[in-house]
Amino acid sequence: MSLPDAIAWGLLTALFIETGWAPNATLAKLVDPTLTYLLPILIGYTGGRIVNGTRGGAIGAITTMGVIVGADITMFLGAMVMGPFAAWLLKQVDKLLEGRVHSGFEMLVDNFEVGILGMILAIIGHLGVEPIVTALMGWMAAGVGFLVHHGLLPLASLLVEPAKVLFLNNAVNHGILTPLGTQEAHTTGRSILFMVESNPGPGLGLLLAYQFFGSRQIRQSAPGAIIIHLFGGIHEIFFPYVLMKPKTIFATIAGGMSGLAVGVALHAGLVAPASPGSIIAWFLMCQPGHYLAMIADVLVATAVSFIVAMLLVRTDRDKDDAAAEAAGQTSTAASEAEAPLTNISKVVIACDAGMGSSVMVASAMKKRLSQYGVEVAHTAVDQIPADASLILAQEGLVDRARRRIPHARVIPFTNYMNDPAFDRVEAEVRAARGGTTPADEELPQSPTASTNTRVATSVLPRGAIRLGQRAASKEEAITMAGQVLIDEGAADDVYVKGMLAREHEISTYMGEGIAIPHGVNEVRDHISKATLGFLHGTGTRAPSSFRSRRLATSTSTSWRPWQESCPIPKPPDSFARHHRPTRSSTFSVLSRHNHRITERHTL
Repeated sequence: MSLPDAIAWGLLTALFIETGWAPNATLAKLVDPTLTYLLPILIGYTGGRIVNGTRGGAIGAITTMGVIVGADITMFLGAMVMGPFAAWLLKQVDKLLEGRVHSGFEMLVDNFEVGILGMILAIIGHLGVEPIVTALMGWMAAGVGFLVHHGLLPLASLLVEPAKVLFLNNAVNHGILTPLGTQEAHTTGRSILFMVESNPGPGLGLLLAYQFFGSRQIRQSAPGAIIIHLFGGIHEIFFPYVLMKPKTIFATIAGGMSGLAVGVALHAGLVAPASPGSIIAWFLMCQPGHYLAMIADVLVATAVSFIVAMLLVRTDRDKDDAAAEAAGQTSTAASEAEAPLTNISKVVIACDAGMGSSVMVASAMKKRLSQYGVEVAHTAVDQIPADASLILAQEGLVDRARRRIPHARVIPFTNYMNDPAFDRVEAEVRAARGGTTPADEELPQSPTASTNTRVATSVLPRGAIRLGQRAASKEEAITMAGQVLIDEGAADDVYVKGMLAREHEISTYMGEGIAIPHGVNEVRDHISKATLGFLHGTGTRAPSSFRSRRLATSTSTSWRPWQESCPIPKPPDSFARHHRPTRSSTFSVLSRHNHRITERHTL
């Protein structure tokens, strides 16, 4: 189950149930089936896919049905167990059958293997696992009920808050609290259990204390962290602040306990999980008549956490400033002693779930590294792709990242906002390019017209310029562009199929008359040489009609073609300085991966 799945169900619940914002008996029928069937199946599928790809996801979904059917409770926990287990078992059976299947029977065996094994595990899940999970959830619910009825639920913060900063927040929330809260909400209409882990108050109070009483270095990053934490719901952003001064965990524990105490006293609760833990999500998942109790919970948690954190932080301010200065000098010396980052083609930002904090860091690093031709991606630490050459991970996740991809270099960071590790990565990538960015590179001094013409015609043959072209669809336009590469001997029809395959995966049309179609990675071997091509469209606003301003040749070893276009309106400054616009056209570009632009020519 992903965050969008939980949000969709939560909004359906908040809006259309009898006590919702806009009660609707017809639309409310969507709530129970989504909760009972869809969400557990998605959990089983996701867990299986993580373990064994698409086939693991398929058998995980099949197996999950065994624990869902006939169960009296929502089987989140059963899906969490059966989905990954089924995928793991399938992987073991695959190993046993490897090399034993006759040629031509692979697809038959693969399909029947998933179907038969999935059936068996579904039966086992229905007859064996479902009763065990039901009993376990009953015991856990009874324990939570005891705490609630005796006013002891605030004690849960003693375990929840430390678990959060150890990056077990998703396991605690979605593995324990959400299933129990869902059961309670199904009966009573709302549950305070949804407010235990997701409360933004404890983290907000801690960050405010650092903002007003922390060291100079911390005060620079705290404001941004406050906004991201409170409104973005990314609680991981405050975890490093606790880890750098572990005693501040008492502040978040005190804040969590106080907020829960107020929530219990005022009968607070949410109708569905607030995921992510944003104050916006809290308002969305709160019934209109319970806003006051919800706000009181957050405010009290924030105030108590702030007061305790203030007492713990401000006494160390001077010492922290001196330590930060010394650490900066040590870090600089250490970074100079380490081997530089070279041959970096892909940087992966890894976090626990691959959704919150990693997305935020990846967005910032994309702005820094895209100009150097470096790909930046975000993912869960247990799903880091094998082609990652550099991994950025929060300190607590470094060991997991190294176990996942042993050959990759892992650089730890502590601060999600302005960690020195981010500056170092950018600086060393820049140094690996000779200290320049593509925009900083200057044109060759006083090139002769004959040199320009000779180089340009070698890359852009006359036959690659095609005017007055018309295409009925984007597929036809991409095929026509690929045909230019084929006719000039730059690629073959397999690569063109790869261009179409890429378009089916994700559109390369960027809007504003810009498209960058290119082939999937699997067809890069079908590229022969560097070639530029221009296709001119007539009487149409199809994505095949664009204006170009520059051509660039590259000098590295790994070639791949793509299409690149730049529209006349609002050209990049670097183009306007050096190039004269041509007539409306698109161009197919055969360029190099990890490229360094060495020459530019004007048509």
